[in-house]
Amino acid sequence: MDAQEVEDKLTCAICLEVYRDPATLPCGHNFCGACIRDWGRSEKACPECREPFPDGAPLRRNMALSGVIEVLRAAPGPGPAPGPRPPAPAARCPRHGRPLELFCRTEGRCVCSACTVRECRLHERALLDAERREREAQLRAMLEVTQQQTTQAESQLQELQQRSSQIQRSACTLASVVSGKFSCLLQALEMRQAVALKDIEVAKTQALTQALDEEQRLQGRLEALARHDRRIRDLLEQLDDRTFLQESQLLAPLGPPGPLTPPQWDEDQQLGGLKELLSQLSGLLLDKGGHPRVLAEAADLGHVEAAGPLATVPSPVCPLRRKLWQSKETQPMSVCTDYRNLTFDPDSANHYLHLSRQDQQVKHHRKPRGPAGPDSFQLWQVQCAQSFQAGRHYWEVRTSNHSVTLGVTYPELMRHKLGPQTDNIGRGSSSWGLCIQEDGAQAWHNGEAQRLPGVSGKLLGVDLDLASGCLTFYSLDPETQPLHTFHAVFTRPLYPVFWLLEGRTLTLCHRPEAKLPPGLQEDASGLS
Repeated sequence: MDAQEVEDKLTCAICLEVYRDPATLPCGHNFCGACIRDWGRSEKACPECREPFPDGAPLRRNMALSGVIEVLRAAPGPGPAPGPRPPAPAARCPRHGRPLELFCRTEGRCVCSACTVRECRLHERALLDAERREREAQLRAMLEVTQQQTTQAESQLQELQQRSSQIQRSACTLASVVSGKFSCLLQALEMRQAVALKDIEVAKTQALTQALDEEQRLQGRLEALARHDRRIRDLLEQLDDRTFLQESQLLAPLGPPGPLTPPQWDEDQQLGGLKELLSQLSGLLLDKGGHPRVLAEAADLGHVEAAGPLATVPSPVCPLRRKLWQSKETQPMSVCTDYRNLTFDPDSANHYLHLSRQDQQVKHHRKPRGPAGPDSFQLWQVQCAQSFQAGRHYWEVRTSNHSVTLGVTYPELMRHKLGPQTDNIGRGSSSWGLCIQEDGAQAWHNGEAQRLPGVSGKLLGVDLDLASGCLTFYSLDPETQPLHTFHAVFTRPLYPVFWLLEGRTLTLCHRPEAKLPPGLQEDASGLS
């Protein structure tokens, strides 16, 4: 048996190459181990005899056959070697029965020596091995081009997906900003409309009162003239000369009626200031953060919150919320005695949390701002620079979306991450927290959570009464309502603390009129 016949016997019927790690099926036929495993994924039958083999049947390596192949490969001279093989080593021409040794490039088919003498005598021909090598080189070049194009397409797809995500985030942010500005404008307009209508009503009442007074004066004058007219007519009809002369001396002429006093009513005066204010209010849509003077004027006219760069959107203040700003003691209504203007502690912020606006705003970015500090949270948390140990304190927070937690904690709250949780507010006995989620809220303390109904988490308030041991969380939008109250005996200073998910923004709302009551200036240093 020559080397070619030996090689034919050692050829896998699937890949048409010399066996690699040959494996034997229960029917006795041998195949490359990788080939028969791939074959078995789609069809559980022998490729040669079609005898089915059970699913999950172990494929054992044919050690004897593997040894023969290794010996032949190590032997000098021609022998079986791995690599490309003709499509079918034992294939024969269907017309002449001879081995297919050549390839007719003109007709694009394998031919035998007899075909070259008859049908393909004048055609372009090549040896099968040479044609295969040339075709393999072409396919490898095509494969390289395909791989390059695949890499390029994947890169373009990734770039497109990133751009789409950026557009979506930008559109959401822009929609939120525009909605907020329109809400600000509409609410300010509504308040100013009410004030303008009230001013018109007052001016109308004053003008009509003046007109009524003048009308009564003129009616009295007409009645007096009518009486005087009748008196003169009676004297003219008097026949007794002595009586006529005596009574005519007593009848004095009436004085002039005096100028008419028209009521004060000027439409231009009623609309003059309103036109200017409406023009300024329309600038809210283009002015970043709103026009402070215009909104302050609107606030003075309609008890609307001031809307500076860090304040909330103007809205009517309900009595409960205004009460939270005040102390239990009698205080002027223009002073927010319980309200606290807080700031974040930069040293405590996780390195994915970026602070801005004089440490009054924090945003969770995908990229860290730098290495973590020794006092920073390993969790996505930040606490405030202020702490409270006595008295009553109230602060408000505006959030960009759900998936945020706010609470208070003793100084010993762990900065390190333990377990899979990304926050530890309320997970132990030293902290209390409220987690705002998309479908609801949860109140956390000592590792236990109490489920709360879903509320708007855009604007939240926290009321800490250390004297009575009450910590109450409020939802302020669209109306003020309490969410949950913790009752405890607070024995150490409490720091406001916050957690926020990636992409979320949290702002500490400041009120310019917020002031500290006497005795708390030292305990709450840093509050404005």
